[in-house]
Amino acid sequence: MPPKARAAKAAKPAAPRKARAPPKRKLADKFPPGEVLTDNAKKSWKLGVPVGQGGFGLIYLAEEVSAKVVGDDARYVIKVEPSENGALFSELKFYMRAAKPDMIQSWTKSRKMKYLGVPKYWSSGLHENGGKKYRFMVMDRFGTDLQKKFEECGKTFPRSLVLQLGLRLLDVLEYIHEHEYVHADIKASNLLLSYGDPHKVYLVDYGLAYRYSPEGVPKPYKEDPKRCHDGTIEFTSIDAHKGVSPSRRGDLEILAYCMVQWLCGRLPWEDRLQDPVYVRDCKLRSREDIPGFMSKCFPSQDKPGEIEKFLEQVKLLEYSEEPPYDVLRSILQAGLKAIGAKDDGKLVFTTPAKRGAGPASPAKKATKRKKPSEEEEGYEEANDSPVKKRPAPRRKAACYLLASALRMSAVIWCLLTPPPPPPPRKGVAPESSVTLWTRGSVEAVVI
Repeated sequence: MPPKARAAKAAKPAAPRKARAPPKRKLADKFPPGEVLTDNAKKSWKLGVPVGQGGFGLIYLAEEVSAKVVGDDARYVIKVEPSENGALFSELKFYMRAAKPDMIQSWTKSRKMKYLGVPKYWSSGLHENGGKKYRFMVMDRFGTDLQKKFEECGKTFPRSLVLQLGLRLLDVLEYIHEHEYVHADIKASNLLLSYGDPHKVYLVDYGLAYRYSPEGVPKPYKEDPKRCHDGTIEFTSIDAHKGVSPSRRGDLEILAYCMVQWLCGRLPWEDRLQDPVYVRDCKLRSREDIPGFMSKCFPSQDKPGEIEKFLEQVKLLEYSEEPPYDVLRSILQAGLKAIGAKDDGKLVFTTPAKRGAGPASPAKKATKRKKPSEEEEGYEEANDSPVKKRPAPRRKAACYLLASALRMSAVIWCLLTPPPPPPPRKGVAPESSVTLWTRGSVEAVVI
């Protein structure tokens, strides 16, 4: 190669290094109903039909082995993944360390709680089928998730519901934080209602759960560019955007974003979720100007002051600082009191009379069907003028008949009157109309 060509090639900038691809995970094969799995404690479980999919595994209805078929009323589910996958293995570590039934029962009893929204770990094991090994975990069965309920409610939850959900999740976060873990992926699709009691909500999917304080020693703040933007992009914390390991304050920040979205329908950065740097910068600006952030989310309605106070409290937390859970609870409880509601433990999923006026797309709001009273109210706001009400049908018909009768009377009167007088003298304008009657400023005239 000529020297010039070599020089030109050397001057060419090197191509940017590609980000490291995530490890490939295998999909789980489908097992037939009736397959029997034996856990580490030598207890056998029978599979029913698959009822869901989580990550790269399948979730089956299950019961303890018996002669009967596993029916639709099964109490348990079993999550199955290929043993090479790491997600279920990581999740199992959390459940075995922090979610055994006796641990949860002891916690709820000592704090006089009705329940705690952490799924109970029942058992786990390895299963071989067709020369392949699978890891499985037995859990309680749950109902629908909050994302489906959110969409059914027109992507807006009532304020009282959001505040009660926030209180239940504070209970969950305090528990898992006390047991050295953070969740790092709180969102509506990871919140499931109890199968037997729709007023109980559970935080599931601990695949991203992180042990922030092994043996009681918190890990230090450290930014890692290779881990930037981990989590669900619209909700993940600013720490996660910077590549910092998940923290307690990060969990609370994620919870705050969820509550804002549930109230107003849409977060300001949801228009460009494919650009994580843009999302990160939006969150940074929002943290520096929390009142401005709230105004963007609630531009034309009363802003939920308790959410603003919640965000301000989370903003004050240091990376390794223990959150003031009781202070945060009191903020949400004060919000319930301000709207005349109370924490009665009932999760009522009804569409609010007025939707949040956050940055949701206008098209979606326009297509939302309203009640007649709401339509009038929306018309008044949109046009900045009083509502124009149509006259009642009977009154309109009566007005039409009256006008017709007046016109007929005028014609008859003209026919019965004598001929008009001779033309006036020059310079005087002829009469071109006859006034029938006058009332106030209205005259009835016949031409």
